Amino acid sequence: MELVITLDLPLDQRISLFGPADCNLRALREALGVKIFARDSTLKLVGESEAVNKAAAVIDSLQEKLRRRSHLDQNDLADALVELAARQVENDSSVIRVFRQSANIRPKTPGQEAYVRAMAENDLCFCLGPAGTGKTYLAVAMALSLLKVGRLKRIVLARPAVEAGEKLGYLPGDMQAKVNPYLRPLFDAMHDMMEFEQIKRFIANDAIEVIPLAFMRGRTLNNAAIILDEAQNATVQQMLMFLTRLGEHSKMIITGDDSQSDLEHHGASGLSDAVRRLSHVEGIAVVRLTEVDIVRHKLVSRIVQAYADRISKTRI
Repeated sequence: MELVITLDLPLDQRISLFGPADCNLRALREALGVKIFARDSTLKLVGESEAVNKAAAVIDSLQEKLRRRSHLDQNDLADALVELAARQVENDSSVIRVFRQSANIRPKTPGQEAYVRAMAENDLCFCLGPAGTGKTYLAVAMALSLLKVGRLKRIVLARPAVEAGEKLGYLPGDMQAKVNPYLRPLFDAMHDMMEFEQIKRFIANDAIEVIPLAFMRGRTLNNAAIILDEAQNATVQQMLMFLTRLGEHSKMIITGDDSQSDLEHHGASGLSDAVRRLSHVEGIAVVRLTEVDIVRHKLVSRIVQAYADRISKTRI
C-alpha cells in the first residue's frame, strides 16, 4: 500500500517533524516496518496497509502537536507510538486487560478466542486440552481482568494436590510448604500479569486465594472468580463438591487435560465425568483445545502429537 501525506506545516516545523538528520522518520520506519520517502511538503508511506495506517496516525498526531507549539520534544514520537498502541488496545475487544499495563493479553489461536468468549459469556466454563494451550494462563487473565474492573471482588484458585509419581509426604516443611509446588503454576501466571508486591497485598487482603482443592469443602463463594486447575486429577466426589461452591454473581472456570490423569488406580476423573454430565446444560460452556492451540515452544505440539499417536496405536 502507498499513501501520500501532504504536510500542512511551515518549513521549520517540517524539519522538526522529521527530526535531526531525519531521525524521527528512521525511528518510525523501524517501529512500524514501513518505508518513508520525504520530499518538500509531502511524505510517501509504503508498506503493509495496517503498518501504513499506523504510521499515518502517528504523523497526524505529531502534526497536531506542532500546530500547538513550534517544535517537537525529544520524547514526542515515543509518546505518539504509545498513545497509538493504547488506542488499539482499547478498541480491541479480544484483549484481556490485566493489572500490568504491558501485559495486556489476547488469544493467539481461534481455539483460544472461543475459550475467552466462552469465559466471558458463561458463569461456568470447562476447558480441556493438552499442555501449552493456555488453559490456565487465560483463565487467570480473565479472572484478574474481572477483578480489576470491579466486576468481582475476589479470586480463588484451586488445584488438586495429587502426586505425579512422587509422594507428598516426602517433601520438606509444613503442609503449606508441601502444597506450594502444586500451586506454583498459578502463581507463575499471576506474576506475568501483576507486580509481586501487588500480589502479596491481594493475598494478604484475601482478594486472591490460592489453595488445594480439599480446602474448598463447606464454602460458598459469592462475587468471586473460582478456578480449578488440573481438574483431571479431581475425583468425581471432589468435582461435585467444587461445582457446588458456586455462589451468587460468581464465575467458575475448570481446566484440565483429560488424557493425563495422575489419580491412583486409574480412578474415574471428575473432569471427564462432569463434562459428560453437564455438556448440554444451559449456561455451561465446554471448550476443547487441541495441538493447534499450543503456544509454547514448537516442539511441544510435536511431542503431544507423538504421544497421542502412540496411544492410538496401542488401542488398535
